[in-house]
Amino acid sequence: MQFSRVFFPVLIFGLLGCNRQETPVAAAKADGPLTVRTAMAKGRDIQRNVESVGTFYPMEEAIISAEIEGRAEEVRHDLGDLVNTGEVLVRINDEEQRYQVAQSEAQLRQSLERLGLKTDKERLTDAREAPDVRRAQAELNAADQNLKRIRSLVDQAIGAKSELDVAVSRQQAMKAAYDSTINQTRNLVQEVERFKAILDLQRKKLRDTTVKAPFRAYVKERQVTVGQFLRANTPLFVLVKTDPIRLRVEIPERMAPWIKLNQQVGINVEAFQGRKFQGKIWRISPTVDQNKRTFVAEVLVANAAGELKPGSYARAHVPTSHTERVTVLPQRAVYYIMGSNKAFVVKDGVVDSRDVKMGDRFETDVEILEGVTDGEEVAMTQLAKLDTGVKVRVNNDPPKQQPARAKTAE
Repeated sequence: MQFSRVFFPVLIFGLLGCNRQETPVAAAKADGPLTVRTAMAKGRDIQRNVESVGTFYPMEEAIISAEIEGRAEEVRHDLGDLVNTGEVLVRINDEEQRYQVAQSEAQLRQSLERLGLKTDKERLTDAREAPDVRRAQAELNAADQNLKRIRSLVDQAIGAKSELDVAVSRQQAMKAAYDSTINQTRNLVQEVERFKAILDLQRKKLRDTTVKAPFRAYVKERQVTVGQFLRANTPLFVLVKTDPIRLRVEIPERMAPWIKLNQQVGINVEAFQGRKFQGKIWRISPTVDQNKRTFVAEVLVANAAGELKPGSYARAHVPTSHTERVTVLPQRAVYYIMGSNKAFVVKDGVVDSRDVKMGDRFETDVEILEGVTDGEEVAMTQLAKLDTGVKVRVNNDPPKQQPARAKTAE
């Protein structure tokens, strides 16, 4: 009795299990051939286009910093403002700089007057033209004449020998004074040049109290407030130039021969659905990323209205002149199941299930890279019931139209 209790449940469970494991082949054998519609895998010449995604970057981005110390007296712009080239951003207190400029100008004028010059534009070409040198030259000439006169008197035994000694000493003293004056004048000329450089530097520092925009751009970030004491190199603003704007995309290395400078590029941005922007390739990286096996290309896009923002995501479409012969199938003929794409080739009424590798899509067709070749017949209907070995009957006749039903009177 115990044996019968165990045997019958096991037998029933086995029969149920066999029914659940019935394959499409077995079902097809039981029900007869399945009727399917088919399509032919065919070759097609296509123009290859490059599709890539990328990110927008500003044309220029600059951190504007203070070049001198001082207290910020005026801040004219803030986040999002458009500033033009040369427009004032910040004014720094310039009182100390004005005093230093006045001091340097006074020192320069004093040195110029000693050289007999009226403005810093004049140049002393010969040190002997300086007033001090001309005076020393006159004194030396007088000493020379006096020495000649006394020596003549001594030679005639009229003058005293002591007077000759005094005249010789004076002439030598005047000669030394003349040489010293020449050297001092030359040093003074160099000092004038040094004072000019100091004055130019002070004037530059005075100009640096007014911080201006180096190019037309938008304010990305403001980092200064009125009354803040600024040190040299303190960041004040971050400016970004977004017209034109750069789109940086990564392109597979196998497509490198298809990408050229000045190629037109269509750009789609998620924020502007249904609208396409236009740009052109203006930079191509000379190297390939060894990990990604891609290279970078930059697309220049006009952005006068400022609609495209740096950091945004975009999709680029690059039409090329490269054509290839590929095999295509209707998209309906590819069946996705358990992580793989399958196509069911029909030959002599029997199905051969194949894994296929797909490429680009073209409207209703899809490129088949592997699995099916030109001229093979592929099922398009009943795909969920097909597998290798299933028998089918091909019927590609156009579907019959159902006659319109007459309306009954109510």
